[in-house]
Amino acid sequence: MMQRPLILVTNDDGILAKGIKSLVKVAKKFGDVVVVAPNKPQSGQGHAITIVDPIRIHKVDVFEGVDAFECTGTPADCVKLAKNVLLKDRKIDLCISGINHGSNASINIIYSGTMSAAREASLSGIPSIGFSLLNFDHDADFSGASWASEQIISKVLDTKNSDIKLLNVNIPDLKTAEIKGIKVCTQGEGNWVEDFQESKDPREQRYYWLAGRFEASTDDPRSDLNALKDGYVSVVPCIQDLTDHAKIDEINYLAQ
Repeated sequence: MMQRPLILVTNDDGILAKGIKSLVKVAKKFGDVVVVAPNKPQSGQGHAITIVDPIRIHKVDVFEGVDAFECTGTPADCVKLAKNVLLKDRKIDLCISGINHGSNASINIIYSGTMSAAREASLSGIPSIGFSLLNFDHDADFSGASWASEQIISKVLDTKNSDIKLLNVNIPDLKTAEIKGIKVCTQGEGNWVEDFQESKDPREQRYYWLAGRFEASTDDPRSDLNALKDGYVSVVPCIQDLTDHAKIDEINYLAQ
């Protein structure tokens, strides 16, 4: 009998979030699941790691039939502890992160704790996927996102598709029957128009609250933003190398 793959599940919304519950339910269909996730919401943490404070981890009974651990650290910390401590003697076949409450399309990948957890696993050669639903509501309908994640996990675990490194998957806020399909895309271009709202606390000390809105800067038909707008699930293959290779020869004068 073939051994079932070992699947590590994590997120940045916290171990009690509805999104991770949906993802665990899907993952259990394909392999043996271990969950290591933050004990509280960690959205917007990016690839932060904890180096000043101690990190604590506790086993919890949250998912039926699944070993689960809550961690006081960041999403990246969760993956580091999983691969170096909790599962150090086992081969992790796939790391999946999410399902995030809110979009991680376009440049949002930079800020995303969900995607940074997946990226941390991929740095060790573990095929990794981050899943996000375009709905920030804590009680959002994850039926369409569950369908999409099941389709993609099934294909990634196929031995013919073992070259997957890191995927950024975003899912429109639609029911399964309304999703038009899945598209492999490029990362869309956009930026946040930020608005720092100023106020004062009861001691008259000034503080700021970050708000704002996201604006797409291009309408590239190949982009994740365009696919999502048209009702498709977007899949963007990602790499770790941030080198602007096209610029190397252009700025060679700096070394002369």
